[in-house]
Amino acid sequence: MNIDKLREELTFDEGCIDKIYLDHLGYPTFGIGHLVLETDPEHGKEVDTPVSEERIKECFEKDIATVIEDLNRNLEWWQDLPEDLQRVMANMSFNLGITRLLKFKKFLTAMEKHDWKTAAVEMMDSRWATQVGPRATRLRDRVLKGE
Repeated sequence: MNIDKLREELTFDEGCIDKIYLDHLGYPTFGIGHLVLETDPEHGKEVDTPVSEERIKECFEKDIATVIEDLNRNLEWWQDLPEDLQRVMANMSFNLGITRLLKFKKFLTAMEKHDWKTAAVEMMDSRWATQVGPRATRLRDRVLKGE
């Protein structure tokens, strides 16, 4: 999978904010969708605390590595998907986290079977699709192409 393309897509979808902010669920976040963890030096710092570009890049790289490790550990077949659809899966896992992605059982079954039409319907039949709007539509359209 082209990691540079994945970075570009995630940066577009997540945006990049160089300070701590609260995400749509109220969780402290910074950079390119990095949820502040208890182990992060930013943990407990106030909203609007600046975060360096270097720190944002460091967290982004770790977050991407975690997404790929999670997908490899939980959905070994994802590596057999066409590259563009591997990036769709990584994008969804980055946004949802592997635990919530694994709840998309009908979507995942369809993806594994290369049943792109069913996968596209199932991914849109979710609260996630409503919450992320255009992102879900873009990812769905890529699934429908099945390439």
